[in-house]
Amino acid sequence: MDKITTIGLDIAKTIFHTMCCDARGKVVKKRMLKRREVLAFFARQVPCLIGMEACASAHYWARQLTALGHEVKLVPAQYVKAYVRGNKNDYNDALAISEAVTRPQMRFVAIKTPDQQDVQALHRLRDRSVKMRTGLCNQIRGLVGEYGLVCVKGVPALRRQIPRWLEDAENGLSDFFRRLLSQSYQQLRIVDEDIEFYTRELKRYSQQNDACQRLQTIPGFGPIVASVFHSHVGNGEAYRRGRDVSASIGLVPRQHSSGGKDTLLGISKRGDRQLRSLLVHGARAVVSRAGKKDDPLSRWINKIRAERGINKATVALANKLARIGWAVLAHNTVYRPAPQA
Repeated sequence: MDKITTIGLDIAKTIFHTMCCDARGKVVKKRMLKRREVLAFFARQVPCLIGMEACASAHYWARQLTALGHEVKLVPAQYVKAYVRGNKNDYNDALAISEAVTRPQMRFVAIKTPDQQDVQALHRLRDRSVKMRTGLCNQIRGLVGEYGLVCVKGVPALRRQIPRWLEDAENGLSDFFRRLLSQSYQQLRIVDEDIEFYTRELKRYSQQNDACQRLQTIPGFGPIVASVFHSHVGNGEAYRRGRDVSASIGLVPRQHSSGGKDTLLGISKRGDRQLRSLLVHGARAVVSRAGKKDDPLSRWINKIRAERGINKATVALANKLARIGWAVLAHNTVYRPAPQA
């Protein structure tokens, strides 16, 4: 039997499929494995290259298989799709993974550590609570609007206004609706407490993590942005340069070029949407204050703002901040602004 050099692993919740190939890419054997059989199967194999799609639980299995001595690479699912031949089934998916992982120009996803996944889970829970609060506030506004009551924009304003509506006996609200509104107000307070809890945990993590402390020396980086950026980029070893980081986040122009004519569109908006949004918000805060400053970065911002507008200046600064963040992590340093002329 030919020696197995590459294995494509199609992961799932309970049933896994493998395609084992030799150095020529020929299929040597294929196996269907139950979840409890996966580690035992790979423990019997000689160390080889294992490819998986970067999907749910992929980082866990990558750490487990790496501990067995294998080289594991995670391929984005959209890049695997081009290698699927014939009808879609689990074996064809595994074969496509085994072919994609051997391509020299393939881009891979860095394997996350448990610490990075902890921070990512914290941000996902906080983001979910913020969305729940936004939806609840919008629903309350819509319901009380049917009774002729309105409130100014903002969650704090609505939080102050609900008790006033409940206490006002002449605003036309029925006793039944007042009970419903009171229950919604209690839900809002619970969601607020959840968001405060997650925010405190994020700030505590940022204070205890050296990388996050170094990232916060960059303009526009606070505890939340720094922790999200560190959980995404890690120590920067997965990227050759800062431009690769900004491209992975989706802060570079999208191309539609043909016939030797380069056509640049808006930003690609690929990668982590939450991180991209946070970087843009942080950049917007820096841009809004750059008009009153005279340092080199502020002069660069003001020049782009005057030529291209505030929105393009904000995105351009977000791109620059992503590159600076990679440099801080990769070179284990802090942000040092350029000296004034």
